Amino acid sequence: MRSTLVRQFGDPEQVIELVNAARVEPGAGEVEVKISLAAINPSDLIPVTGAYRARTELPFVPGFEGVGVVSRVGAGVHHLKPGDRVIPIGASGLWQQFLIRPAEWCFAVPGDVSDVQAAMSYVNPLTALRLVEALRGHFGSLEHRSVAVTAAGSAIGGMLMKLLAMEGVAPTAILRSEKSRHRLAEGFPIVVTDGSNLPAATRFDAVLDAVGGPLAAELISRSIHSGGTFVQYGALSGIPVPQAAIAARADVRFAFLWLRTWVHSAGREALEAAFARSFAGLRDGLFASPVAATYPLSRLGEALAHQADPLRNGKILLDPHC
Repeated sequence: MRSTLVRQFGDPEQVIELVNAARVEPGAGEVEVKISLAAINPSDLIPVTGAYRARTELPFVPGFEGVGVVSRVGAGVHHLKPGDRVIPIGASGLWQQFLIRPAEWCFAVPGDVSDVQAAMSYVNPLTALRLVEALRGHFGSLEHRSVAVTAAGSAIGGMLMKLLAMEGVAPTAILRSEKSRHRLAEGFPIVVTDGSNLPAATRFDAVLDAVGGPLAAELISRSIHSGGTFVQYGALSGIPVPQAAIAARADVRFAFLWLRTWVHSAGREALEAAFARSFAGLRDGLFASPVAATYPLSRLGEALAHQADPLRNGKILLDPHC
């Protein structure tokens, strides 16, 4: 079968290989999923660079998010059958034609949710929901709170802005450049800054950060009210949040939120409930994401180049069977 493989850490466009891999039988409790579409997310590419090498074992197949159809089932699997559409989660490996996963880590897709929607129903929607829950855990009611969202022009940034507004929050979009301003819905206040030109009067109860680095340091140091919280869920800058900035604000709660950590501790019932909310948000447009392009897996290099394009306007999807 057609697959991808990372044998060494480095630039994703250089080290992710296209390979022919063996197709194996599902074991007891497992299913084989024929992947229909897979998404490219920053969370797929960051481990490739070696940023998380302490918990990333080489070699590995990238891809955390996508949708497929059960093609074969192993012994003891009763709740899934060939032909069922599922979202397989819990580990990487979706950038290939067929994937073996434990049946317990596969979640059924409702018939009224398209493959395109389902392929984007996991990473961003569930992360956005968990981030709002984290704020509720800190503040209780979020009504009238001021919350800043970095990388607000991203797909998940847009989801967070809408979710927060529904909670009665006054959200502010923080962008690193003007290039992504057009991706935001009308009516939200916007601050364009790399951290060095952060307006002195800017103050928030909370910041949800996907960037890290100097921007995060400036926001922690200068822009969060005492008693507030800074929640980091990504590091698009490739630079950690400086520990000195965190240590200097003992009056601000700093927290990491990694979706993977929650997924592996939440239990099946909580995950099914989260997917139900994701599917509902896809139906009503809350979690809708534009698709910039869909590439055959055989053109992975073009897909990765498009993913890296700062002017890209939407998700990049992969079709392993083209």
